[in-house]
Amino acid sequence: MNGVLMELGFLRRLRESDLWHRVGWIFGTSAGALAGTMAALDRLDELEDFLLSLRPEETFRPNRLWRLPLLGLHEYALPETIARRVGDLAELAGELREAEIELVVIATDATPGSRDAEDVRDYELVYSSRETEPKEMAQAILASAAISALVMPVRVGDRLATDGGWVRNFPLGHAYERSGVEMIVAFRYLPKFAELGAEGVVRLRSRLERFRRVPPIRAFIAELREAEARHERGEPVHLPEMILRLTRAAIVRNTVLEEQVADDRERFIGEVKSLRHDFAGLIDRHVSRRDEREQLAEALEDRFSASRFAHHYGRAIPRVTVRASVSEVSLEPGYRDQKPWTEESKRVLIDRGYDLTDRELRAAGVGILSEPLPPKATSRR
Repeated sequence: MNGVLMELGFLRRLRESDLWHRVGWIFGTSAGALAGTMAALDRLDELEDFLLSLRPEETFRPNRLWRLPLLGLHEYALPETIARRVGDLAELAGELREAEIELVVIATDATPGSRDAEDVRDYELVYSSRETEPKEMAQAILASAAISALVMPVRVGDRLATDGGWVRNFPLGHAYERSGVEMIVAFRYLPKFAELGAEGVVRLRSRLERFRRVPPIRAFIAELREAEARHERGEPVHLPEMILRLTRAAIVRNTVLEEQVADDRERFIGEVKSLRHDFAGLIDRHVSRRDEREQLAEALEDRFSASRFAHHYGRAIPRVTVRASVSEVSLEPGYRDQKPWTEESKRVLIDRGYDLTDRELRAAGVGILSEPLPPKATSRR
């Protein structure tokens, strides 16, 4: 929730810039898939209204304790909330198919594999609003945001899909692969993770203490005390906390790697450009005959142009990245007892996303439009 609110601020500031009419693609994972849907349709006001009224139990609603071993920690309430507050997501996906901006969302493939040795996959599912049927696209958007440590996966066509953060939380690579992309403006949320803690275990043990004379309950109380002791040692209290820790590690790691690959790409392009310049200089300095210099220079150019990296890494793409983290105000997650989300706190987070984006865009020389755009933007590329 912190991330999507700050991302709304990012999108609002971007819409006020002279870049907005050039937006051709939005690549989004998880909250980015949901926000990207409304941004691609230029319906940020509706997105803001939706987020300001959203309550914790309307996103991921805690399951009853007896259901935890079967259905996980939470029920995925967000699809029902979107349908009630915004409208049929399949209909929105139908509008997306005709929109000028293409939305690309990432989900993780949770479909059981076969024993066939040739059944090799990278577990990344990529869905385009231009190529995917609206009903399937709607499910893909929901699957991308289905936090797998909390809820079960979602069926998307013939696949079972879940939180895209497992495979590509920050989909820079897909933007680089699109030949028409001339500039990338990215939003990256830097989360501060809250721990599950042992509060629930302590409460449960306290309630059971009066039945401690019953042997099975006495044994269960001993297990709960051991769980509390694990917490004191900094160890996971139980398996769900372990899964959450691994989720964080996977998401943070693949995000860091995504940026590293992008940075390495830019450095590589710079080195190749420098190498080409150096070779041309050597030809000029050490080849005396003009016709030979021209012949060698042409051969050098042909060789560079024919190389594999010229096709994949032949051009540098300017990139502006807004890195957003919470400051004084944060909507802390609750796993069983969720604190209310106040409208005041939400607006602070939206403003923070806007201000951070404003700083980065101004540093990149991108200003604010002298006149605001109408509700629907026109030609984009």
